Amino acid sequence: MTELRRNTNHMQGHLQDRRANRDQAMQLSQGDFKFICQFVYNNTGIVLNDSKREMLYRRLTRIIRERNLNTFSEYCQLLRDQGEQEKDYFINSITTNLTSFFRENHHFEYLTNEELPALMKNKAAGASGKKVLRIWSSASSTGEEPYSIAITILEALKNELARWDVKILATDIDSNVLAKGKVGIYDLNRIEEIPKKLKQNYFFQGRGQNSESVKVHDKLKNMITFKQLNLLHEWPMQGPFDAIFCRNVIIYFDKKTQQELFSRYYEMLAPGGLLFLGHSENLGNYQQYFSSVGRTIFRKP
Repeated sequence: MTELRRNTNHMQGHLQDRRANRDQAMQLSQGDFKFICQFVYNNTGIVLNDSKREMLYRRLTRIIRERNLNTFSEYCQLLRDQGEQEKDYFINSITTNLTSFFRENHHFEYLTNEELPALMKNKAAGASGKKVLRIWSSASSTGEEPYSIAITILEALKNELARWDVKILATDIDSNVLAKGKVGIYDLNRIEEIPKKLKQNYFFQGRGQNSESVKVHDKLKNMITFKQLNLLHEWPMQGPFDAIFCRNVIIYFDKKTQQELFSRYYEMLAPGGLLFLGHSENLGNYQQYFSSVGRTIFRKP
């Protein structure tokens, strides 16, 4: 019995040592944390600080498990050695993609009640004989925002749609969420808060084993082009846009990068065009170049 107790104690001690070694290996050192933060900033302009450390730890843990590595340091070395090859996978894994249909609904109400009626009344037809409407969703995530814009436009234009040339550009740095947006299939509970009429007009519910999913109508998908874009890199589109949605993304950049982006957005907007920001965002020093027309809604003169 004594020998059995001795062996049991030895095994428990061995397991404790293994756990201690594992826990030590899974510590995110300050050096690794700083390297990761700098890598993210250099490639996306996103600023990560100590408040994001726990989030980064969780996502890095999943990454090193998927990459069959043992420590955060090993993954940092992988980024040093194969940064270009690993970059897209890494950025996709750590970026935040919180979104919903008609999020911050006051923006869509402004389009419905103010902007679209004014454009319908005042906008002149282009060379094609149609009135041109261009909107950019610049951090589109899984597509709920651009689809919400498309629904708002279709509801406003109704019988006049044939007289309009409408296109929505949806961009994001994350290729995975763009792929989901392009497919346009969502869990049924994602549209719970949408009015019944809009559900019937713009979504198809699956059947059988797909009964808990919905797919957006092609009349929405046909209005939207999904493209991968890093906001810090070159913008290949020419514009101008009648409205740009840049919501809940500016907060992740430092002040200098924010002002540079506002300048570029300004150039991309048509005269009188609108810039929509997130509920906790503001233009800072660039406010002087816009007029405020609503809550986090700004108009280029």
